[in-house]
Order: sequence, then structure tokens, then C-alpha cells
Amino acid sequence: MRVIHRLIVRNAIIAALAAAALPSTAAVAHAQGQAAAGRVELTTGRSTVLTTEFDVTRIAVTNPAIADATVVQPREILIDGKAPGTISLIVWGNGQRMQYDLVVGQPITPLEQQLKQLFPAETINVAINADAVVLSGRVSSTDVMLRAAEVTRAAAPKSNVINMLTVPGANGSKQVMLQVRFAEVNRRAITEVGASFFTGIAGYKNWTGRTTTQQFPAPDFDNDDGLVFSDFLNLFLFNNKYNVGTLIKALKQKGYFQSLAEPNLIAYDGQEASFLAGGEFPVPFVSGGSSNAISIQFKEFGVRLKFRPTIAGDLIRLHVAPEVSSLDFNNGILLEGFRIPAVTARRAETEVELRDGQSFAIAGLINNETQNDTASLPILSQIPIIGALFKSNADRKERTELLVIVTPRLVRPLNPDEVPPLPTLPGRFLPAIDDIGEQLQGGGGVADAPAGK
Repeated sequence: MRVIHRLIVRNAIIAALAAAALPSTAAVAHAQGQAAAGRVELTTGRSTVLTTEFDVTRIAVTNPAIADATVVQPREILIDGKAPGTISLIVWGNGQRMQYDLVVGQPITPLEQQLKQLFPAETINVAINADAVVLSGRVSSTDVMLRAAEVTRAAAPKSNVINMLTVPGANGSKQVMLQVRFAEVNRRAITEVGASFFTGIAGYKNWTGRTTTQQFPAPDFDNDDGLVFSDFLNLFLFNNKYNVGTLIKALKQKGYFQSLAEPNLIAYDGQEASFLAGGEFPVPFVSGGSSNAISIQFKEFGVRLKFRPTIAGDLIRLHVAPEVSSLDFNNGILLEGFRIPAVTARRAETEVELRDGQSFAIAGLINNETQNDTASLPILSQIPIIGALFKSNADRKERTELLVIVTPRLVRPLNPDEVPPLPTLPGRFLPAIDDIGEQLQGGGGVADAPAGK
């Protein structure tokens, strides 16, 4: 026991002496002159000189591709920035060691320099990567915001420009609801006047005859000297005693047509949205190949709306393409037994700049058409007073007015308590006695449903 005790005491004394003889890590670092890490900032493509308080004997950098260092004087180190990034620089000399963080930033591009020259009072930051150019910062007006984006698009036409510049007082909403109103009014007026005279088979004193300007239908003679009427027009007079008759065309027509469409659509900032209220009609066509098989392709018609909004501060830029089309069977064609209608379309495509709630008439059309056809019999039509009976006249006038108005609005989603009720009928779909839950023994029904009335 005494031997073991002596060994423990001796080992403790040896450990204490060793601890007293060896310096600590902090003491070693202090003895070697190691200092806390410094920070050196520079830009890619630029150089700087780092000055030390001792003569440099050796240096090391972690990644020469980002920054390189060269000793040019015993106490001066030249640092060259090559690529964006952060690396470490360690310097030894005269029993000392220093460590630095080299921070190499993005270079000041010609685009950023140009923006600084054009807008010296604005804070515009430019970040460039492989696919996009990002503008950030704060500007004083929407006009500066839009101008800066236009300059960037012109300087980098192949890059996607992301405009994140902010304007004081701008609305935080990023969704736009576009209200489009199509208003079309069509007026038509037709006036037709004409007369045709004829005599029957026996005629007056065996006379048979007819007068017509060929502008309106008149009776024809068959092989047996009979009369064939294709149309009695508006007025038909015939005297059975003398077998003399007349067909009179006296018609005055007026027509009025009005069409109104109001599609609404919501889209996110910078994204395109489309809307169609209408349908599709089949169009046959001959497929290629030796079989000449007939295939069907469907074409759309109706009220169509496509738009892409760009929110720029308190302004909304719109690329909008509204269209209203309808089927026109009068101008259609007949192909392989298929009746293919034509399409009457009214469309517009443009870019406008508006504020929230403002409106623009992006398309307007006033179309006036006038047609006058006159026919007369020579000599007879020139006889005073009765000459008008040997003339025919058709006068057609048509006026079409079309107006397209767009109104953008910045919107936000509705909270549950703001959702308006859906339109419903006052009565219930089925009487309460038909509910199968009420017929079950012990009761039953729909859980969490309002009570029926």
C-alpha cells in the first residue's frame, strides 16, 4: 500500500512540473505575434496594397482564382481581385503571423455606371447573373422606375430584367383585375321602290306584254303564253276584264342591333391570363397522304380576352388583346357536304398605361356604308309624270359603331366574412319531408348545416 501511494504522489508531482514548464496555446500564439483576423474589401478587376508592421517572409491564399497576393516590398503586399467571393490570406514574418479575410465583390458594370450618370440622385443597385438583370433600390417616382427598366432592357436585350425598384406610396397589391367592355351598335335602313306591268293570255285586244327593269322579280311567260309568278312583291293588282296587272315593290326597312360584353379577368403582376366565353365549331380539312382522309379541326369563337399586367409603382402597364367573334353562315362555304361558317371578328391589341380605376378607350370604329342602285327603261322613264312608273330604285344604308374600353384595378383576395352570397332561389330544392335523414329511427340529418326554412 505504501508503494502504491508513493507512485501516485510522484506522478502528480511530475505532471505539475510538466504543466509549469510547457506554455499554453494562448501563450504560444501571443509569443508568435498572431493577430485577430482583418478584413480587406476590393472589387473584381481591381487591386489594392496591404501594408504590414513587419517584414513579410511568407504568404498563403486559400483560392488564387478569387484573389491573388504578391509581396512587392518587405512590408507591402499587392492583392488582385479576380472573381467574386471570400477567401483567407495568411502572412508570416519576423516571428509573427497575421490572417485576413479577402472579400471580392461584383465589379461596377457599365450599366450601373450609366444608371448612376442618368439618375445621380437615385439609389439603384444592379445585380447581374447568367440569365437576368435585377434592379433593386428606391427611387423617387414611377417615371424614374420605368425609365431605369427601359435603359436596362436596351443595354441587356437578351436578359430577363427583374424590376424590384420601389416607389414611395406604391400599392402593395400584385394582382390586377381587368374590366373590358365591348359596345357595338349597328343601324340599317333600306328603301326599295319599283313596278312591273303585264297583260294576260287573251290580253286587251289580243295584246300580251310586260315591262320590268329586272331589278325586282317580274312574271315570266311559259310556252303556252301563260304567266309564272316567282314573287308578288308588296302590291299585286290585276284586272280580270282586261287581263292587265301590275307588281309593285314599295318597301322601307329599318334595323337596330346592339351587343354588349363585359368580361373580367384577374392576373398576377407580369403573368399573362386568358379568358374565353363562347365555343368551338368544326372545320374539315383534307389530311396529307394518298388516302385524302378528311379530318376535323375546331376553331374558337366568342368573347376572348388576353392581357399581361406590369405594376410599376402607382401605374399599371397593360398588354391587352380583346376580341369578340361570332359565326356568319351567310358568308360561309359548302365543302364536301359540310357547311363551314365564316367568322365575324372585332379585335384589338395594344399596350396602355393607367392608374388604378382609370379607363381607356383602346379601340373605336365608326363604319358607314351607303349603296344606291337605280334602274329604268329608256325613253319611257323620261316621260313626264308617268316616267316614274318605269323606274326602280334600291337605297341601302348601314352604320356600325364599336367601342372597347379597358379599366384595370388592383385587387386583393377576399376574407371569409367579405365573400358575397351567391344568387339563389327563395325556395328550397326539396321539401324537408323528403330528407332521408329525418325518416331514420332516432333522427338524422346533415351535420353543421343551417336549419331549413
